[in-house]
Amino acid sequence: MSAAVNAPTVLDIRDIMDRIPHRYPFLLVDRIVGIREDGITGLKNVTINEPYFAGHWPSEPVMPGVLQLEALAQTGAVLLFHRLAADRHATKLDVFFRGIDGAKFRRIVRPGDQLLLDVGVLKQRRELFVLKGEARVNGEIASEAVLTAVLRVRGEEQP
Repeated sequence: MSAAVNAPTVLDIRDIMDRIPHRYPFLLVDRIVGIREDGITGLKNVTINEPYFAGHWPSEPVMPGVLQLEALAQTGAVLLFHRLAADRHATKLDVFFRGIDGAKFRRIVRPGDQLLLDVGVLKQRRELFVLKGEARVNGEIASEAVLTAVLRVRGEEQP
C-alpha cells in the first residue's frame, strides 16, 4: 500500500472543481495533498468504474498513458490557478496546454492503483509555463513528461 493513501488533503474535489473546468468523466485529479512554491502533488484513485476501461483492453484493463498525462496537466493547472489566487483577474483566465515533450510510460497502471501526481514549475516567462510532471504508483514512475502551458483570457482567440 502506498503512503499516499493516508496523505492529508490540502484541496478536496470541490476545491479542485472551483479551480479548473473539468468534470466527470474527464476530471482526473481526486485531491491535492501538497502545494509548494514551485510545485504540487495530487492523487488519482484508479478504479474499475472508470469509463475508459470498458473499451481499453477490457480483458486486461490498463489506464491509457494519454490520460495519465492529462491527469498531470490538470494537476499543473490547479497549481497555476492556486498561484494566481490573489489576482482578482485570475477567474477570467484559462490554462491551455501547448506541448508535451519527452513523454515516457514506464509502468502499467491498473484498477486499484493510486497515481501520485507530482508537477513542478521548471520556468515561467510571462503567461507561458514549462512544467515537469511525474505520475508514480507505489514510488515507481508510471509516466512522466515536460508540459508547456499558457494562460489566456477566457474567450480570447487561441494561437
